[in-house]
Amino acid sequence: MKKVCIIDYGLGNLASIYNAIKVFNFDVKISNSSKDIQEASHLVLPGVGSFESGMEGLRKFNLINILNEQVVEKEKKFLGICLGMQLIFTESHEGGKFPGLNWINGDVIKISDKDKNIKIPHMGWNDVDFSANSKLYKDIKISTTFYFVHSYHAVPKNNNVISGTSSHGSKIVASIEHKNIFATQFHPEKSHEVGTLLLKNFINN
Repeated sequence: MKKVCIIDYGLGNLASIYNAIKVFNFDVKISNSSKDIQEASHLVLPGVGSFESGMEGLRKFNLINILNEQVVEKEKKFLGICLGMQLIFTESHEGGKFPGLNWINGDVIKISDKDKNIKIPHMGWNDVDFSANSKLYKDIKISTTFYFVHSYHAVPKNNNVISGTSSHGSKIVASIEHKNIFATQFHPEKSHEVGTLLLKNFINN
């Protein structure tokens, strides 16, 4: 049976993600214990807040080594959401320079504010264009809208990991897919039925 562990590191909308996944009767729990992470078939790392506080949370609960072991070494299926997506990159420039998990080579930078008509944070519904062969977006219509709340965005060095993009003044990477690693900048748990379907696609992958 597929077992989903939503990782609790002190940040994130955990209950909403739990409820969205539980709809499909998957075995799902919220936890930060090594045992639960090891026993899970799928890991979900949500997150709301600053990059620095996110990395501090992972360190506080001694999660970095176990996540590296399970995701990088054992290639367990992983989904990062919002801040959880940004944390898997090399470095963030939010309030300074802070190293991330470095699973995906790239930087997290502030959304461009050159266009004064563009509001930051990027908040609300926005179209996402995605590749036809994406596993996350299976059975989802092209240019479907998802719910975003963020001021910083991830820029991978290798564009081949990008599976979805959006636009907010400039192009924003909305999602990535690389081997066993998946991530979304938007919040699927706040994106109604289409977001719930995306979560189902991740777990069924």
